[in-house]
Amino acid sequence: MSKAIRIIAGLGNPDDKYERTLHNAGFWFVDALARKCGGSFRYEKKFDAESCRINLHGEEVWLVKPQSYMNNSGQPVRGLLDYYRLGVNQLLVAHDEIDLPPGTTRLKEGGGHGGHNGLRDIIQHCGPDFLRLRMGVGHPGEKHQVTNYVLKRGSSDTEAAIERDIDDAIAVMPELVDGNIPAAMKKLHTKEQVKE
Repeated sequence: MSKAIRIIAGLGNPDDKYERTLHNAGFWFVDALARKCGGSFRYEKKFDAESCRINLHGEEVWLVKPQSYMNNSGQPVRGLLDYYRLGVNQLLVAHDEIDLPPGTTRLKEGGGHGGHNGLRDIIQHCGPDFLRLRMGVGHPGEKHQVTNYVLKRGSSDTEAAIERDIDDAIAVMPELVDGNIPAAMKKLHTKEQVKE
């Protein structure tokens, strides 16, 4: 089955108070992609998600922001996959990643949730075989501090690093919609190494 990406789900929490928190990095990504491609989100009650159709490298791609809060992201994503008759391997999930420092973003195929509750719920509803865009936000140092850390804004340097990562990730979207995941990984990860 094709691995050409056709749905890109950004993870986050919908309330305004969470808008610029680190946990909403996935929302930041799909918002930036929508702006670049001239798309605008609208709420769809049947999915409990905001969605946006864009043309990306000549292909129709759906951007999704579940409005069900992070821990319940799976059902809206599953609903969109089923509605558009797309496979889980055509899904890219963009999310914050505490195990990577700000300024580091990685693509990863499949795997576990790594303690990320949004990923945990998507795996529960869709299985693990989707592509992830892991957007580094850094770690507070102590496990018990993680929840408080990701639900706050980052420093100006952290936000700037995430914004640069978003630009780098957008640059590899043509390879992903063509189904060429290895080329996208090589392009993105090489850029990251140059920055390091």
